[in-house]
Amino acid sequence: MNGSNDLCHALQTAPLRETQPDGSRHPFDTFICAKTPSGRWGDPEDMVGPCVFLASHASDFVNGQILYADGGILAYIGRQPK
Repeated sequence: MNGSNDLCHALQTAPLRETQPDGSRHPFDTFICAKTPSGRWGDPEDMVGPCVFLASHASDFVNGQILYADGGILAYIGRQPK
């Protein structure tokens, strides 16, 4: 019996991603992009590869794991730029 795996996704779609009426980016959008190593928000398409991996035989020996597809923000949280 295989242990179950889980897929945790990044922040994806939000009104805060939209351009503000004055043409600027929302401060939270700027913050997230600055703190995420990929430099952007996730898109639903970013989950396809990890889902295919977990559903395929390639993951047969992967058990009880959480796969974070988050653009690297979890690894970056708490680190301060030098």
